[in-house]
Amino acid sequence: MTGRPGRTGKGGNQAGAGDLLELVRSGRAVTRGALQRATGLSRATVGQRLDRLFRAGWLREGAGGPVDSPLGGRPSITLEFDDSHAVVLAADLDTRHARAAVLSLTGEILAEHGGTLVVEDGPEAVLGELARWFSELLTKTGHRGEEVCGIGLAVPGPVDSETGRVVQPPIMPGWDGYDITGRLSRAFTEHTGAPSVPVLVDNDANLMAYGEQRTGHPDCTAFVLVKVSTGIGAGVVVDGSIYRGVDGGAGDIGHIRVGADALCRCGSYGCLAAVASGGAVARRLAASGVPAASGSDVRDLLAAGHPEAAALAREAGRTVGDVLATVVTLLNPGVLMIAGDLAGTPFLTGVRELLYQRALPRSTAHLDVVTSRLGDRAGLVGAGALVVEHLYAPRRAEERLSEMGV
Repeated sequence: MTGRPGRTGKGGNQAGAGDLLELVRSGRAVTRGALQRATGLSRATVGQRLDRLFRAGWLREGAGGPVDSPLGGRPSITLEFDDSHAVVLAADLDTRHARAAVLSLTGEILAEHGGTLVVEDGPEAVLGELARWFSELLTKTGHRGEEVCGIGLAVPGPVDSETGRVVQPPIMPGWDGYDITGRLSRAFTEHTGAPSVPVLVDNDANLMAYGEQRTGHPDCTAFVLVKVSTGIGAGVVVDGSIYRGVDGGAGDIGHIRVGADALCRCGSYGCLAAVASGGAVARRLAASGVPAASGSDVRDLLAAGHPEAAALAREAGRTVGDVLATVVTLLNPGVLMIAGDLAGTPFLTGVRELLYQRALPRSTAHLDVVTSRLGDRAGLVGAGALVVEHLYAPRRAEERLSEMGV
């Protein structure tokens, strides 16, 4: 920034209150003087913009910071994003299980609940039950429905981010094109009595990647997470933003053909998910007499040290690693994270064996292959962050301030 008067760097318009909020939230400018220098606005104009943010309850004054002037004087008062004025609800939906949580605006999980929720029961029933969970969690934390600013939902299928609707999801029968945002918003009001709130929906691997990158690898400019559970999907975060492709289909690596004859739930033969997912491993175990019906069953067997489950997980890892060699060559990420039911030592060993064998050394020279840090909470953290980043982005923040009359 050059400090020209009244400049934001976008379209030549003056920096608004939303732009100042973004500077404070990102830590790039946390005093009045720093905001003046970053935006080129006068002291009086900065004060007016900040007054709107204070009246909305979005900013607060913190401790004194370093002295702005080289001539000395009183320490400048720092500005902080006030995360106490609202909370976020988030849910992560899998094929037979779901998790829901209340989060602070800075991503702290205040309360959570997990339980059986079968996606094949359909969106009407599943979303209604999620709303009931949300109501109970709000009561548990002592928050009212009116304090909720938005809801984030992770689903195991491709999502059109413009509409929030899943598009031809192979493992979500009855959900294709369904109005998820409308139904969940209505169900939230039904169970809490609070006004409707924005609902944002995205693919589970996308939101897991977003949560993991923001909390554990914020400096990684190209981050890939691969979730291997009932199906297989990948989330890609580039320069801090989720990469979704043209219509939300980016990262759907579970349907890359690997030359096998296995029938996939999408109707095609030879998909990666049909031979190397948690569901595929469970089917092979069941065929040999080992009780297993899903990826979560395989996870339990792996935790118990079951030798056949470990051998099949390593074999699945090699198959996935072969595909990931191409992914790594194409995207050149700094971090490749393995998550989901199979994300243990046997599977990771198999991935590394084939990945480093098939990928060019140049593509893996600065690559870290790791497992999830947030575990089952990654989707929740990512869903919460998605809501906050949307609602407090400069343009949307300006709209909300106007709607509030401040």
